[in-house]
Amino acid sequence: MDYQELSDFLRKRREALQPEDVGLPRGRRRRTPGLRREEVAALAVMSPDYYSRLEGGRGPQPSEAMLTAIARALHLTLEERDHLFVLAGHGIPARSTRTDHINPGLLRILERLEDTPAMVMNRLTETLMQTRAHMAFDGDHSRYTGQERSAIYRWFAGEEEKARYHPSAWDLHSRTLASMLRSVHAVDGPASRAGALVRTLLNTSEEFRRLWDEHEVGIAHTGVKRFRHPVVGELELHCQILHDSDQQQTLLVFTASPGSESHDKLRLLSVIGSQQLSGDTSAPVHGVPTL
Repeated sequence: MDYQELSDFLRKRREALQPEDVGLPRGRRRRTPGLRREEVAALAVMSPDYYSRLEGGRGPQPSEAMLTAIARALHLTLEERDHLFVLAGHGIPARSTRTDHINPGLLRILERLEDTPAMVMNRLTETLMQTRAHMAFDGDHSRYTGQERSAIYRWFAGEEEKARYHPSAWDLHSRTLASMLRSVHAVDGPASRAGALVRTLLNTSEEFRRLWDEHEVGIAHTGVKRFRHPVVGELELHCQILHDSDQQQTLLVFTASPGSESHDKLRLLSVIGSQQLSGDTSAPVHGVPTL
């Protein structure tokens, strides 16, 4: 671990970011060029003291999870993230880990959707980041661990995920998710995390076994989705999707037609979510920060 180079790299990247780049107010009394250390710490969901010691060339070696959080907070490119890992003594992450790093451009889009339900997920439908409005709409995904992080697993292995959708959407959604996993499994192979997920679902879900046997690929999501929310009831939302082919990630944005009942319900959820989350600085699990 190269403390001096790590300290210099973190400081230079922090000073290169402006508050408005990460959705923070500039304020009147700002003498520090770029972000303050405590602002980076807040974005990475860690203590200001820990980050200050790390940037100051002190303290223990940071974990890979901590480095991932810092890389996102500083909006590092994939190459910069790899450099950070090398300086911290971990070496360049494996490709399966690299795909969990959100492209800075995609991150900037997500940060501007604070009052809109939106999320970024990877190829295995694991949530990498979600807005606070999305948390109010679909719950805090940071509570999931292991294979439960995958929406595909949750859909076939339990009932909670299905309960959020209108029953009329279940069949197509099941076929779409099985098709998505089939495509990832074909590329990554049986020894991959996709392969492990397939084996688990084949052993636990009769519905998944039936769909897997049908060997469908390329089943597309519908643009309009119907949900059932426990607080506001039924919602009809448009789902816009933006793919990052380099990182193999997807940004999903949920909107409602202006003036519709669903539009009013989303606004209500946004208010409820803001009230519930005010002052919440709890650390996310498995790198699923919120905005």
